[in-house]
Amino acid sequence: MEYTVHELAELAGITARTIRYYDEIGLLKPARINSSGYRIYRGAEVDRLQQIMFYRELGVSLNDIKNIMNSPLFNRVEALKEHRARLIDEKKRLEVLIANVEKTIAMLEGRIIMTDREKFEGFKQKMIEENELEYGKEAREKYGDKAVDASNRKLMNMTEEEYAALMKLTNELNETLKAAYETGDPGSELAQKACDLHRQ
Repeated sequence: MEYTVHELAELAGITARTIRYYDEIGLLKPARINSSGYRIYRGAEVDRLQQIMFYRELGVSLNDIKNIMNSPLFNRVEALKEHRARLIDEKKRLEVLIANVEKTIAMLEGRIIMTDREKFEGFKQKMIEENELEYGKEAREKYGDKAVDASNRKLMNMTEEEYAALMKLTNELNETLKAAYETGDPGSELAQKACDLHRQ
């Protein structure tokens, strides 16, 4: 099958403008340009667009997608296996959140009693999974599985007050780091405050 920009856009459920933009940035080139000047896409481009959309669903930037897919080491089967693993993790996280919402409804209707700890399970699980995705490999190599798993368990067992305090501390750290970075002085008072917040 061959597709024009509009046909491919309709097939994929995205805009023709998006397809053209992907061409402009070298992410999705057409198979050929026909005699009328239209971009024509074939099976290989359809498959590549599907892969791009998988990455976009996972929040990967277009620049990173381009670097990944244009790499000579890119393997579509391995990429799909990675997508599947991430989607399974996301499914598990959503299932925890759904269960949390259902418990909360049951509690509000007077059918069950819900502990304060249970009220935040879904949110804490999300934090753990996001940390694992972004820092997990590095943390496990540096500190070992035992230390990381213990840290995750500690987070899951936090009370409502402890979790709220952690969120407050995290936000304060992020704001202080940003302000300290803008000073350009690693020895500044703000930088020292950021170090102390990080230690905490």
